[in-house]
Amino acid sequence: MTWLVEVVVTLKPVVNDPQGITVRDGLQRLGFEHVESVRVGKHIVIEVEAADESAARSLVTEMSERLLRNPVIEDYRIAGIEAGQPVA
Repeated sequence: MTWLVEVVVTLKPVVNDPQGITVRDGLQRLGFEHVESVRVGKHIVIEVEAADESAARSLVTEMSERLLRNPVIEDYRIAGIEAGQPVA
């Protein structure tokens, strides 16, 4: 069965986010002065073949631990998982 899994990778809270600061400053210059902070991350959608949701989650967890994030500076979470048709 095909599973579509969304992974969100973000910098750990103690890590400076220069891209987030740039976005925050740009939003403030555009008149969104109430924006106090912005954190920028990665949104990854993976299509994986697995027997069930638990197996798909396990595979993507291993992928995230081994490649998708830098464990020194980044956290990740599985934001969504659903059985579905191939994306491409």
